[in-house]
Amino acid sequence: MARYTGPLCRLCRAEQRKLFLKGDRCKSDKCPINKKRPMPGKDPKARIGKRSDYGTMLREKQKLKRTYCMLEKQFRLFFDRALRMPGISGENLIGLLESRLDNVVFRMHFAVNRNQARQIVQHGHVRVNGKPVNIPSYLVRPGDTVEIKEASKTLTVVKDALKEVSKSGVYPWLSVDEDGMKGTFVSVPRREDVTDLADIREQLVVELYSK
Repeated sequence: MARYTGPLCRLCRAEQRKLFLKGDRCKSDKCPINKKRPMPGKDPKARIGKRSDYGTMLREKQKLKRTYCMLEKQFRLFFDRALRMPGISGENLIGLLESRLDNVVFRMHFAVNRNQARQIVQHGHVRVNGKPVNIPSYLVRPGDTVEIKEASKTLTVVKDALKEVSKSGVYPWLSVDEDGMKGTFVSVPRREDVTDLADIREQLVVELYSK
């Protein structure tokens, strides 16, 4: 599966927003956004000015796509699927992205970031409803149980990530059994529940792809 392998902090600098791609580092003083480092490029100041409508829509799409660690082709497939669903396309898109297995593993605190969650899934450490699933883009449905398989419960990365449950709690659309290393995807989250995307205007993504 194709994936971005370049410097992750550069993506945050490009969007001038924390994308939380590196776990605890994003919360530390080492984060380039906390250091107020400029956009990447030889002369970023020369590119700062009044942004066109297209440029604004493009940046919203890039922020959303990069937050979920996806490349363009796969992101567009998810958008096309959201467009065919009844309801508001932008909210449908957020719901689909939140239902991805790698994202659910991250949200349940089995991994410190989505890239690590994708690796855990691909390496076969995760089961859905008791069956092994190694496809990060697998869509979890309401009521599905996601768990770390028995042989993988000794993984240090999972144990360390689960410490975040006691610190920041669990999202309202999930339930997590920290000791059993499993959780339930209770429901597809409402748009207002995904608070870490409050500054992203998904409707502009819809307008961009509709051009």
